[in-house]
Amino acid sequence: MSGTQVGYRARIVEPVKDGVTKQNPILRQALGICSALAVTGLVSTTLVMNAALLFSAGFSCLVVSLIRQAIPHRVRLIVQMLVISTLVSFVHLYLRAYHFEMSRQLGPYIPLIVTNCILLGRTEGFAMRNGPIASFFDGIGNALGYAVVLLLISLIREPLGSGTILGHPVMPASYEPMHLLSSAPGAFLAMGVVVWVVRAIWPEQPPTEHPEAIGH
Repeated sequence: MSGTQVGYRARIVEPVKDGVTKQNPILRQALGICSALAVTGLVSTTLVMNAALLFSAGFSCLVVSLIRQAIPHRVRLIVQMLVISTLVSFVHLYLRAYHFEMSRQLGPYIPLIVTNCILLGRTEGFAMRNGPIASFFDGIGNALGYAVVLLLISLIREPLGSGTILGHPVMPASYEPMHLLSSAPGAFLAMGVVVWVVRAIWPEQPPTEHPEAIGH
């Protein structure tokens, strides 16, 4: 394998693959559970939350990596939170301006992306020590792993809890919706089923060490 292929794999493929699989924020680290349970009653709100998190995670990691050499160590967390909150505010204001009804349905959960430990965890744990390309795809990978699980949960909750997908009926007319799945306990139940099935198919592997820095 050539050096170019190794670099491509280390900077792009591995961060995304790890974020979806062995470092999956929900399946492996149990992070971001509140929004996972709150927005997954409908596939539409889940997709918008996923898009917002992908944008915020990818670009916050990219920006922090680009300016990491100029950030004083003692204020690094403040700077990282400022970058994250700026990007999340942009998404929130965009939704309020152009997709108000969706913004209303999501309520406070788009602004609360700022407090999602996935973002600060990746900016502090990876972007502060690695180059911008690898950091961008590390953020995307972790957000994508989170997004996949949220989508799976919503694909259980909306059809069974409401009889619809994206607002369109998908169940027979005689189907009685399982209202439990539309409630908070139902969200816990659906998430538990997804985690159990995934871990049964792909058992957790012992962690492997990664290089301290991947590209500059």
